[in-house]
Amino acid sequence: MDCIFCRIANGEIPTKIITETNHSIAFLDAFPLTKGHTLIIPKKHHEKIQNMSSEENIDLFSTVHSVISKVDKLTGATLMAVHNGKEAGQEIPHVHVHLVPRSPNDTGGPIHCLFDSTLNVSDSEINEILQKLQD
Repeated sequence: MDCIFCRIANGEIPTKIITETNHSIAFLDAFPLTKGHTLIIPKKHHEKIQNMSSEENIDLFSTVHSVISKVDKLTGATLMAVHNGKEAGQEIPHVHVHLVPRSPNDTGGPIHCLFDSTLNVSDSEINEILQKLQD
C-alpha cells in the first residue's frame, strides 16, 4: 500500500515533526488551512480507530491532548476533527486527527456548514438512538 502517512511515519517523506511517541507522530500539515494546522497520526497503518489497539488509541489521544495545549497557547482557539474511514470523507485512508486553529475572523464557518442541511430527527428517534448508545 502506498500510504503517504505511513511513508511520513517511516521517515521516507520529510515533515515538520512537533512530537513523536512509540505509537504516534504529530506534525504540521503540508497544506495548512490556518497557521498551526497540525496532524496527529498513529505510526502503524489503520483506516479506522476501531481497528487500533487500546494502547495505540491511548497513545494517539494522549498525543492529541498534549499537542492541542501547545496549539491553544500559540493561537488561542482550536477545532479538532477526527477522520475515521473513507465513508467519513477521509482523503487518506489512515487514521488522523486534524488540529485546526480557529479564530472569529477566519472564513471557516461553523462545522455544520460542511453539510447541505441538518438532519431532521424527532425526539423519539433521538431517545431511541440515545438508548442504543447507552446499552
